[in-house]
Amino acid sequence: MSELINNREHRQEKLKEVIKELHAGKTVEEVKAKFAKVIEGVTAKEISLMEVELVKEGLPIEEIQYLCDVHAAVFKGSIEEIHNPEETPGHPVYTMREENEALEDLIENSIRPNLDRFKKDDSEQNRFALIQDINLLWDIDKHYSRKENLIFPYLEKYGITSPPKVMWGVDDEIRAFIKGAKLSLTTYKGDIDEVVEKVEEAIDQVIEMIFKEDSILFPMCLDTLTEDEWIKIYNETEEIGYTLIEPKEKWKRARIDLEEKAKEETEVDESLDKGYIKFETGILTSKEINHIFNTIPGDMTFVDKDNIVKYFSQGKERLFARTKAVIGRTVENCHPPASVNVVEKIVNSFKSGEKDSESFWIKMGEKYVLIQYFAVRDENGEFLGTLEFSQDIAPIKDLEGERRLLSE
Repeated sequence: MSELINNREHRQEKLKEVIKELHAGKTVEEVKAKFAKVIEGVTAKEISLMEVELVKEGLPIEEIQYLCDVHAAVFKGSIEEIHNPEETPGHPVYTMREENEALEDLIENSIRPNLDRFKKDDSEQNRFALIQDINLLWDIDKHYSRKENLIFPYLEKYGITSPPKVMWGVDDEIRAFIKGAKLSLTTYKGDIDEVVEKVEEAIDQVIEMIFKEDSILFPMCLDTLTEDEWIKIYNETEEIGYTLIEPKEKWKRARIDLEEKAKEETEVDESLDKGYIKFETGILTSKEINHIFNTIPGDMTFVDKDNIVKYFSQGKERLFARTKAVIGRTVENCHPPASVNVVEKIVNSFKSGEKDSESFWIKMGEKYVLIQYFAVRDENGEFLGTLEFSQDIAPIKDLEGERRLLSE
């Protein structure tokens, strides 16, 4: 069914049928239901492209224009709603624009006034007020993470790779600016000019990125992505979280599709328990395998020999953001530009046989994260792919002595 929904040629043929029926004398009311079904899950851009193709095939422009009456009837008089889906509350772009407005409000009505007060009086009270502001500004990480892990993968599918890579690199620079601003405040030793410079640098870059998203990214995405793809983005948004605000409404146009999707996923999940997969040391159902992987206390991601992301686990508490949109992406496009070179070196060393594993460890707040990479090889030593495993080892590092009794 999904193949049918995504088949634009099929939609175009159905759209022709609607136009022919109108031309033959049917009323708008008579074709309204059929037209609504044809454009279900279609963006305004797609409809426009289909209409352009129909004109190229010789259909008079007047016939195409007549469809506007049907648009209005289907959407209860509001043609604007179909041509500007991002203006509908709950749409991913609508929400991201609301977040940007909240960020601008934070900067203009809190950070800048508090920074002015700090310039005149670097008291503890004024310094702590700025620290609180910068902590709120760091919430932008979730906005950027959704952009990078949900929207960029779909742009890449359409061959749009350079703008996402450039923007991801700038996102990381902004993250670094915000961290630098916070560090200058938390380790403050009287250098007011240094603090002011770092805070202004951070907020100026945030404002610049808001402009780039509004003028470049969002229009490009709205022109490129289908509504089916926006629904998938919407469905995974809460997994990463929101910045400063929570959407006040659900995306009404997507609700039915999402309920159907949830129903389909439930049916698929139930069907996983019907067959067994045989291993060298036992047999398991697909459902059992899925839940075993999700129970292991750590994040697992598998990238095949062609550098394509094939799988990731979904434990209760993930250390790094992962969404279903990463499946099918090249591993290079799943990492920030600054770390791509390191990733490529690791994978290449596995492919050449130079190494079988590599490890890194970093501090993330109270967590001490061990990130390990393993070359996956078959019984003949042939390289099959790379397994990434990350876990918080802080609780393990804190272990002392012995424990031989059950916990209460």
